[in-house]
Amino acid sequence: MNELFPIFLKMHEIRTLLVGAGPVGLEKLQAILKNSPRARVDVVAREIEEETRAFIAQHSTVSLLRKEFEESDLDHKDLVILATNNAGLNERIRTFARERHILLNVADKPALCDFYLGAVVQKGSLKLGISTNGKSPTMAKRLKEFFNDIVPEEIDETLQLMHEYRNRLKGDFKEKVETLNAHTRGFIHDRAD
Repeated sequence: MNELFPIFLKMHEIRTLLVGAGPVGLEKLQAILKNSPRARVDVVAREIEEETRAFIAQHSTVSLLRKEFEESDLDHKDLVILATNNAGLNERIRTFARERHILLNVADKPALCDFYLGAVVQKGSLKLGISTNGKSPTMAKRLKEFFNDIVPEEIDETLQLMHEYRNRLKGDFKEKVETLNAHTRGFIHDRAD
């Protein structure tokens, strides 16, 4: 059973540490910035791929430190992502992060993670997160492709109209929810037919 609790983070309001600047580190950084272009990320790595360096240079909210990880790199961080292939370092950082109550993700090591980076489908303001509970990133990728194909491009227009309608509704919370549920019920049913 998947017991993960899905949340969407305001990455521009927190600080993230990414340890590792190789291909996996670049992939994680690209995913973060694609979804949250203003994310504040500090990258720490002893070795830095040129492609990673070039990508970081294009993003003013990302800083790069070429050095060995030190525990003090965790100061004032809210989230940590490890993209190293050094098991000992990963375990050490995990211990430090736990002591500081900082959430941690370790690339390709689900057992070490406090959270997973799922596949994401985005159409305008709509964002869907897909999780396989760390079991199959490939299946998450296929589901992402599926939802990208079936969610209409004009969904953002519909969301804007629903936002305006919601703001005009009168009554208590329960009445508003019932009205909005009745108004949106046909959206999915009409497309399923």
